[in-house]
Amino acid sequence: MADASQEAVDLLIVGGGVNGVGIARDAVGRGLSVMLCEQGDLAGATSSASTKLIHGGLRYLEYYEFRLVREALQEREVLLRAAPHIIWPMRFVLPHDASMRPAWMVRIGLFLYDHLGKRRLLPGSSGLDLTRHPAGGPLSPGFTKAFEYSDCWVEDSRLVVLNAMDARERGATILTRTRCEKATRVDGGWVARLVSTGTDEVRTVRARALVNAAGPWVRDMIARRTGVKVDKSVRLVKGSHIVVPKMFEGGHAYIFQNDDRRIVFAIPYEGDFTLIGTTDLDFTGDPAGVAIDAEEVTYLCRAVSRYFKTPVAESDVVWSYSGVRPLFDDASGNASAVTRDYVLELDAPEGQGAMLSIFGGKITTFRRLAEEAVDKLLKPLGRGGASWTAAVPLPGGDIADADFAGFLAGVRRRHPWLPAETARRLARAYGTRIERILKGAAGPADLGRDFGGGVYEAELDYAAAEEFARTGDDFLWRRSKLGLHLDEAARTAIAGWFDARRENAEDNRAGRRSVGGNR
Repeated sequence: MADASQEAVDLLIVGGGVNGVGIARDAVGRGLSVMLCEQGDLAGATSSASTKLIHGGLRYLEYYEFRLVREALQEREVLLRAAPHIIWPMRFVLPHDASMRPAWMVRIGLFLYDHLGKRRLLPGSSGLDLTRHPAGGPLSPGFTKAFEYSDCWVEDSRLVVLNAMDARERGATILTRTRCEKATRVDGGWVARLVSTGTDEVRTVRARALVNAAGPWVRDMIARRTGVKVDKSVRLVKGSHIVVPKMFEGGHAYIFQNDDRRIVFAIPYEGDFTLIGTTDLDFTGDPAGVAIDAEEVTYLCRAVSRYFKTPVAESDVVWSYSGVRPLFDDASGNASAVTRDYVLELDAPEGQGAMLSIFGGKITTFRRLAEEAVDKLLKPLGRGGASWTAAVPLPGGDIADADFAGFLAGVRRRHPWLPAETARRLARAYGTRIERILKGAAGPADLGRDFGGGVYEAELDYAAAEEFARTGDDFLWRRSKLGLHLDEAARTAIAGWFDARRENAEDNRAGRRSVGGNR
């Protein structure tokens, strides 16, 4: 098919995970013209398959990753202020098992955790008597002492979407379902061939610099699509999670020490469930086909059953998900010990287009990674511009004093007809942008078709128009986790709504091309 367009930008970013969209947002805010392409949906791979924590990584202290932990701890409150609707504090209870690690070692680790990074919003660590504290209720009676500390929860795929939205609103072009088939150095820059999946529409893009943020496909992008030789390598590590019916009350989470010295989290999830994860296994094959296996399910069930009074059985699992982490290969023998730090490899021969490849990283430090990435690219691009994202909220995050409870109370006052649970869900998902969905509505009938479970057509319209959602799965599993709550009939109806919208859009595009060709 012939090229539909030829465009020129300063920066072409390949990959719509958290690192790619973070770089797009930072770069466009510094005055660069930016295009990002993602072969599937935003956060369609690794960035929607995390444990959904903004955390320093307590266990990384054992591997002497002090710089990484410090940076991550500093980022917790930066991100909490930027998006208090999708990020919130959570207390983590660590039952003490003397056969795993001595109490003095845990205390030292938590002391460092409390003091390595700046902490203003989050309380510090403390000890717990599980025989008296409610957190001891669900646990086996053999556990009598615990430690408690703070980290944050994040709606990971929504974090990606909000960064992409902000980048687009500042002038970036964001192309989902668009793969980069080839990128070639030409005349001091890059010429890339982008192909839209489904329509096979081709765009030829000229870019002064290229960012390889392809995640698990980072090596494929280097070797097969650019031909550039880069010494750094990536180690693919699979992490899987299971979801079971709610195992305990309260907003706290548990962090359990397993007998292989790994840790496993049990976290309140979507109100009615508990999220358990994660595993660490070396992975080979196509990351698009990653899935949990029976051994991983057994491993996770066994790990938490050592602690809970009520064991978790494989038959309790209602949902699972897996992702492939593209970690920087530091030659560690154990997949759990591979560094979660990131490495940025800049290839910028004199007079040729620069390419920055991203190896490793974790969701907590994506914003700092993006800052460093853009800093590295400014020199070969001959541009300047100070970093800015630390103090600017993400879409919907401009909540006064990061006070979500106060914000939710205001939503309830302005929209008293909205059921309490629906109001909370929408406020959590959209923050101050909830008013774009509810604008002018005096009751549920003003929100359009009712799909059940508090989902109305106005929300789907917003997700499609503003949040890049194009399929039912995009909305049900990445823009939300409504797929866990809605019945099959509602899920099917929502998928059909997106299918019809997409078909209408494609028919309209075909009609415009036909009219243009007959002039």
